[in-house]
Parts: sequence; structure tokens; C-alpha cells
Amino acid sequence: MTDFTTFLPGFAAAYAILLVAASSPGPAVAMLLGIGLGQGRGPALTASAGIATGSVVLNLGTIFGIGLLLSQAAWAMQAVRAIGAAYLLWLAWGAFRRAAAKAPPPRAASVAPAPAWRHFAAGFALQVTNPKAIVFWLAINAVGATQGGGAAVIAAFAFGAWIVSFLCHGAWALLLSSAPVRAAYARARRGIEGTLGAFFALFALRLALDR
Repeated sequence: MTDFTTFLPGFAAAYAILLVAASSPGPAVAMLLGIGLGQGRGPALTASAGIATGSVVLNLGTIFGIGLLLSQAAWAMQAVRAIGAAYLLWLAWGAFRRAAAKAPPPRAASVAPAPAWRHFAAGFALQVTNPKAIVFWLAINAVGATQGGGAAVIAAFAFGAWIVSFLCHGAWALLLSSAPVRAAYARARRGIEGTLGAFFALFALRLALDR
């Protein structure tokens, strides 16, 4: 029987780092802003679940050495950077296109909701194509939270990491899809979408050029 109490200090240290990182504004929060304002609370929370799942995939990948392999293979990391930058540029194009639209978007109640899997996949894709997230998980795993533990310890740590990530991004989703924020969006839709597009384009540029 595994004694999980011996791993709790390492879990707490790793989760503290994850809490700060997941709460900080970045590409994921920018995505949740766009989804929350345009689609509402449910889709934003679904995207948050996708982000959290992508984070756990990277977590497990670094534990089992995939992240370390990517960080050491320059061509592989460059490929991930290119994919991530292209995806962010695609998000920027969508935001700029909405900003350029003259007519205001239809009310959320009259819009046919997109399938939940699309929002989940958008969050997941954003997370797993972010090389900085790979490096981040390598740093977290250097804490050694699961060192010496078996599959049960790794599974417990991954589940806890999913919860922390989802709660942090879910809090952003709830805030950014709230009625006051959406009302402000209705008044300043084009400026907000244009700013979102600029942020996504900037993130893409930094991702492509950062070494």
C-alpha cells in the first residue's frame, strides 16, 4: 500500500507553482476571454477543461521523458514552436475578422451553439502546442513530487494537477463570461476583438522568435 502522506510536501510545492502559472494572464486567458464573451459560460468552462487536460498530457509526457526529449531535440522543439505559432495566428485572424465585421453579432440565445468538443479541442490544442508549457512542466517535475512513487502516485498527482489547472482557468472563464463583462463587450466589441487579435499575433511572434 502506497503511503501518499510522504509525497504531500512535494505535491504542495508543485501545485503552488502550477497555481501561480495557471492564474497568470497569457494565451489561454486570451482564448477564454474570446470564448466567454462570444459564446458564454458553458463553452468557456469546456475550453478550460481542454486546457487542463492538455496540461496533464504535458505533465505525464515530461514525467515519462517525452518533454525532455523535445527540449533536447532542436528540430522537434522548432516543429512544436511552428505549430503553436500557426495556431495562435489562426486565432488572431479569427479575432481580427470579428473586429472587422460591421454588424454586431447576434444575441447568444439566437446562435446555434458549437459542439462542446470544439471548445474542448481548442483549449487542448492551445496548451499542447505551447513549448513554454513543456519547459514549465519540466521545471515542475524537477521538484520531484512523484519521485520514488509508482503509477498510483503519478495518477494522483496528475489528477490534482488537472483540478488546479481547471479551477484557475475556470475562474477566468466565469469572470470573463459574466453579465457585466459581456455587456461591456457588446458596447466595445470591435475594439476588444481587435485587441485580442493583437495579443494572439504578439504571442505568435514571441513564440516563433523566442529561443
